[in-house]
Amino acid sequence: MTTKNPRRWWILGALCLSLLVLTIDNMILTLAIPALMSDLGASPASVQWILDAYILVFAGALLTAGSMSDRFGRRRFLNIGLSILGVASLLAAFAEEPWQVVACRAVMGLGAAIAMPSTLSILINVFEDDERRKAMSIWGMVSMLGIVLGPAAGGLLLEHFGWASAFLINVPLAIIGIISAVILIPESKGPARPSDPVGAVLSVAGMAALVFALIQIPHEGWSNRVVAAAVAAVVILAVFVVWELKREYPMLPLGIFRSRDFTGASLACVLIVFTNGAVMLALTQYLQLVLGFSPMTSALAFAPMAVVVGIVNPLAATVGKHISNKTLTVVGLLVIAGSFVILSMTGPEDGYGWLILGLVTVGVGTGLTTPAVYATLTSAIPPEHAGVGSAVNDTIQQGGMALGVAALGSVLSSAYTDALPSDVPEAARGSLTDALALAERTGATDLVRVARDAFLESQSTVFTVAAAMSVLGAVFALIVLRRKTSGPVEEASAEAELETSQV
Repeated sequence: MTTKNPRRWWILGALCLSLLVLTIDNMILTLAIPALMSDLGASPASVQWILDAYILVFAGALLTAGSMSDRFGRRRFLNIGLSILGVASLLAAFAEEPWQVVACRAVMGLGAAIAMPSTLSILINVFEDDERRKAMSIWGMVSMLGIVLGPAAGGLLLEHFGWASAFLINVPLAIIGIISAVILIPESKGPARPSDPVGAVLSVAGMAALVFALIQIPHEGWSNRVVAAAVAAVVILAVFVVWELKREYPMLPLGIFRSRDFTGASLACVLIVFTNGAVMLALTQYLQLVLGFSPMTSALAFAPMAVVVGIVNPLAATVGKHISNKTLTVVGLLVIAGSFVILSMTGPEDGYGWLILGLVTVGVGTGLTTPAVYATLTSAIPPEHAGVGSAVNDTIQQGGMALGVAALGSVLSSAYTDALPSDVPEAARGSLTDALALAERTGATDLVRVARDAFLESQSTVFTVAAAMSVLGAVFALIVLRRKTSGPVEEASAEAELETSQV
């Protein structure tokens, strides 16, 4: 019988602080883009890379970083990652050229990739099964809090201190996170294993090529460059899988995918971030370009969703002791699907009131699903491989987010163009932003109404697609997830023993 760590809830607080540092950064930067464009003369292409350099490096390095944290120490890698993130943020605040910001963002992505897997893997090792669900619900709630706090804090900082504050805010947060980790978090490692440099190179190259293709599709379509990246990703990742299967001690223990719970919960995570990407993608434009909200007000408009998640999350964690993870996951995904149906019915005169109903429903569905999904995932990951297991989950989520923005962004754009009357000028057909700019230059007030109606129609299409995907996810979870979730060792002996687990 193992003794519970008496400081485990303080450790969770330190992990949540580190997670907040990692989630708040991207949300703040989004609001700083206009200021960056004016102060540094950043072109649209530069802006794209300022945003994408982070996720490209982050997603590409996650698997390798997670594996190395298991080998060399999870707390050590958490502190190394936060240190890199903090230093790169400080340098970015003093950048004078757009390329310098891009370079710093790439380094920040590396720091985040090194730190992120440790937040979940340390939690898995510190908390036992009876308390892990509650800890995971708090961890997930903080992640959602970062999504709302980021834009809100960003709006406040940008109003008073300029775009550099979007980076400087990371420095004290990273320092506090490092100090908290040193004082509170015990070091933990997986069993000693030989290194796998070939696997590391293949995973970084394959994931980088895949994410590059995903983030470029909305901008280039299936151009030669995108096709080449996609083909390279498939080939490199296939070689990676073959290489790992032949290794006695692989960097990525592919046996975890034999677990129905791990695979099913991972797909549920993908669908949650995929469809939530649709919420942020479409509704941020709706709030600012249709309702006329400022960036700060738009950020705060998502607060009802975060508040509801904060309320439902712990309730779902408590109910989860009596109801299976499978049931909560299926019900939560169906509620999310219902929220997208509500949002798809948004009309020209509905305003923010109707939007609140949809956001609250999204919050209920997310609050129900998240604790169940993470409890399923953590129970399926062998503790000795917690770092690489959580990195797999993070990688899947990042890929899902990139794919969601790419796919649903394309749907939003094409549906908007198709919904416009044929006599609308070509200069207004690219986006609602283009149409409003043209209307302002020419005084064509009718164009504003027509373009906004077309955007609402395209937004409805996006939410309809997201609702259908959520329903499909619920069906998949119903079929794949097991009603009783066991640990990795029990499931290995029930289906096919995981070569990486220890009985």
